[in-house]
Amino acid sequence: MIKAAIYARVSTRDRGQDARNQLEQLRQFAQTQNWTIVQTYIDQESAKSADRCDFRRLLYDASRRRFDVLLFWSLDRLSREGALATLQHLNHLTSYGIQFRSFTEQYLDSCGIFREAVISILAVIAKQEQLRISERTIAGLERARSQGKTLGRPRCRIDAAKLNECIHQGLSLSKAAQRLGVSKATVARLKARATAL
Repeated sequence: MIKAAIYARVSTRDRGQDARNQLEQLRQFAQTQNWTIVQTYIDQESAKSADRCDFRRLLYDASRRRFDVLLFWSLDRLSREGALATLQHLNHLTSYGIQFRSFTEQYLDSCGIFREAVISILAVIAKQEQLRISERTIAGLERARSQGKTLGRPRCRIDAAKLNECIHQGLSLSKAAQRLGVSKATVARLKARATAL
């Protein structure tokens, strides 16, 4: 017996809609596959975040192997967080040993004979998306540098005379940091540099 979970979602912006249309067709499809539905998850909110009540519960139950396959209407009903985050959700399901199937997107099926191919393709897409994000970040940093912007946290300015006074008084790092208004790590670094000179 294959235990199935179904997930349905409508957005708060989908005026007048509810999940009944999705649920009815998902239940009929599960029946044609001889799957036993053991859990139904329904969210009525945007999928731009994974912080949805039933979606979180779904992932928790998947990690506990409370079902064998997850059936959902379409990928955008499952998640709209972007390609990488969505693929990571599917990878999590796979890592828990849970298969997945999109009702409207027949190619998105890890249950059939092309299971390994589907998972491999998703892994490649996820990797490409990570590379694109990295490239965009690097390009943005380079553009900011070329415009003369200073990147990173602002440098702390410490009065050298006050630092020397703290060192000569033998203050602890905590007390010196408190007096100078900086972290203990900053005091330790500057103290090491000052004593090395």
